[in-house]
Amino acid sequence: RREVLGVDAFTAEDGAAWQAFLRSLVARGLGGVKLVISDAHEGLRNAIAATFPGAGWQRCRTHFTRNLLTRVPKRAQSIVGTAIRTVFAQPTAEAVEQQYNKVLTNLEQSWPDAAKLLDDAKEDVLAFRHFPKKHWRQIWSNNPLERLNKEIRRRTNVVGIFPNRAALLRLVGAMLAELDDEWQESRRYMSLESMQHILDTPPVIEDDQTGNQLAFEQAA
Repeated sequence: RREVLGVDAFTAEDGAAWQAFLRSLVARGLGGVKLVISDAHEGLRNAIAATFPGAGWQRCRTHFTRNLLTRVPKRAQSIVGTAIRTVFAQPTAEAVEQQYNKVLTNLEQSWPDAAKLLDDAKEDVLAFRHFPKKHWRQIWSNNPLERLNKEIRRRTNVVGIFPNRAALLRLVGAMLAELDDEWQESRRYMSLESMQHILDTPPVIEDDQTGNQLAFEQAA
């Protein structure tokens, strides 16, 4: 299920602030992180690597595409954007990589600067392909978080200027707590059946009728 794990406000988005925030989550019990999805903010990325060694990192496809389009002429941005989207429309991990390479080859012929960015970011942009296909739409971008941030901005813009950091966190924290409660009552973001393929141990569910704890058997 989706869950809000923490909230904080930084005066500067440097690596130290991000690392302190992520370490606070670990100190509260966060573990077993398989993948982190974010934009390519250098301080954030370094903090992720330092705090969650061994976890994968997925560069948000939406942010990456915006960055890539700045390296091609405006008249070509629509064509290049469409080409990038074809990568994420492929049915298998192998087809995703093949289409990515095809787009890269095409870019090299006309816009080598954009091609270099695409080549350098390949493993980060395609990290999602190492996970179950049922999860791809949820993990190849941080759009869900961006929508959440948009709602936060809408609420805070009404206030304008906060008297202090604590006042800001009280408002945003209350809003996120309310949203988190709604998420816990909504349908699962990822099914338990699909999660069993990436968990170290089988997921445990409660039988609705008997209350017994049932563990899914690992797939043969």
